[in-house]
Amino acid sequence: MPSVLIEVRQQYAPETESGIMEAVHAALREAFKILPGDRNVRLLVHEPHRFQCPPDREKQEYYTHISIDCFAGRSLEAKRKLYKAIVNNLSQFDIPANHVKIMLREITAENWGIRGGQAACDVDLGFEVKV
Repeated sequence: MPSVLIEVRQQYAPETESGIMEAVHAALREAFKILPGDRNVRLLVHEPHRFQCPPDREKQEYYTHISIDCFAGRSLEAKRKLYKAIVNNLSQFDIPANHVKIMLREITAENWGIRGGQAACDVDLGFEVKV
């Protein structure tokens, strides 16, 4: 049940925006084994002057910042797989690998309120967090 925010520095066509969001979600499905319908992905477009990035990037307009909030408990190997899958999936949109920054924040299940105000630790999620 990760919550994802993708921040970019340029306006893309709607189908490209949807593709970028799907690329990140597909990586989460692959690495974290979440369910296909488990989606909470947002894309935010910033004006370049409002989103500074490292000045040594050759294609600054492609700089992409991804924040993922997720349940705590995934293995380091699953996280490594996620990072690589995101970068690989975004390459189809000409986003260079060194232009992708991923911030993963793990939150314990008792700190998520879901499904009508229940603590996530009290709910059958339908997938295993410890992958």
